[in-house]
Amino acid sequence: MTPRSLLSIAVTALLALATQPRLSAAAAADTLIVVTLNLWHDSHDWPRRLAVILPELRRIRPDVLLLQEVLQHATLRNQAETLADSLGCHVQFASVDGPERPKRYGNAVLTPHRILLRGERNLSPDNDYRAVAHVRLEWRGHQVDAYSTHLHHTPDGGEIRATQIRHLLAYVDSTRGKGPVLIGGDFNCELGSPEMNLMTARWLDVYRAVHPGASRAAATTFNPLYGPEVGVIDHLFVEARPARRVKPVASEVIFRTATPDSVWASDHFGVVGKVTIAR
Repeated sequence: MTPRSLLSIAVTALLALATQPRLSAAAAADTLIVVTLNLWHDSHDWPRRLAVILPELRRIRPDVLLLQEVLQHATLRNQAETLADSLGCHVQFASVDGPERPKRYGNAVLTPHRILLRGERNLSPDNDYRAVAHVRLEWRGHQVDAYSTHLHHTPDGGEIRATQIRHLLAYVDSTRGKGPVLIGGDFNCELGSPEMNLMTARWLDVYRAVHPGASRAAATTFNPLYGPEVGVIDHLFVEARPARRVKPVASEVIFRTATPDSVWASDHFGVVGKVTIAR
């Protein structure tokens, strides 16, 4: 074989290697975007607040949107459905108020992706009127279970919240599939409280995983204009076990400022998280 022939073979082999697809970071893991937001029902001029909320959500383009304090009544269309129509999403709404009632109040999960399974559950104790909404969605070849909830609100209600968290996690364990799980909402308590220790024993707070040294002021999700000066009470969770291959990679608190004409999105700030899901 001549030197020219050897050179031609070598060049051909190198070109073949160069054109083969390589496993990039994007191919090895997909990034899912999830947002949780307490809507504050129809308080403080809902139409004007909606005009603040929608542009930000369109910018973020969440794969999963978890909502709390969603309201509907005789003169108000279900707020989750209004958002879903504007964002091109499917919606699952959960309320302790039966579908026959003209006024219903609860939580919702929105997603632009195909929904494979829907569910809801009222949380114990029954007299606290709390619920959880659930969907299983298909996302880039993964089946992802997402849950939106809202727990008891009084500062001295830790035992009630603990009961609700136990019931919530039992519901998650009994309804989840084999894929990744997202849990989010307004927990009305901070990490480190006895009731939240029930969550963090198995679940990882996305914001704290990304910002372990963040101050309480930076992490707060309750607008100090409407309550306590600092309150880190809205959370997103993924499983802490590495076997699930879900890793928080980014998170921020959103809706932290008012518009120039003093319109706030809600009395809560929202939380957005980005997590990678390994293939």
